[in-house]
Amino acid sequence: MQYTISILVENQPGVLYKVSGLFARRGFNIDSLAVGETEDHTISRITIVVNGDEHIVEQVEKQLNKVIQVIKVRVLQPGSFYSCYLSLIKVSSNAQQRADIMKIAELMNAQIVDVATDCLTLQFTDSVERTETLISLLKPYGIKEIVRAGALAIEKGSAVARRKGN
Repeated sequence: MQYTISILVENQPGVLYKVSGLFARRGFNIDSLAVGETEDHTISRITIVVNGDEHIVEQVEKQLNKVIQVIKVRVLQPGSFYSCYLSLIKVSSNAQQRADIMKIAELMNAQIVDVATDCLTLQFTDSVERTETLISLLKPYGIKEIVRAGALAIEKGSAVARRKGN
């Protein structure tokens, strides 16, 4: 099963190494990892997507809570959060194909961020499912390169992750 884990940490050097090391020591492959500052520049949020079983995720959660720089760990429940991925996709295109690729981009709400004589580069932010749909639509034209950022996730509704005690 796939799990999305949201971790608030102190924004300090070496914290990501400690957090990712916990997964590596347990033989857990991280499918997606994204890190960035929150509204408080002293705190960063790490979003990790992993495949595994509930028991292993519970153990990792307990170990993460023991790391001094970790402020809060949440295993997000399916359906309780919104998640998106950022992708940059470079697609081969000649003059005849360009209009077709641009129409696909428009239909999928992807932005064309670069145009060259032999390719277009699209920026797309959406769910993993819609990202895979866009990629499958573009494959016949010849995908030259794909760059993906890790998942970002935020809980739905008014729930807010804060420091312990806040």
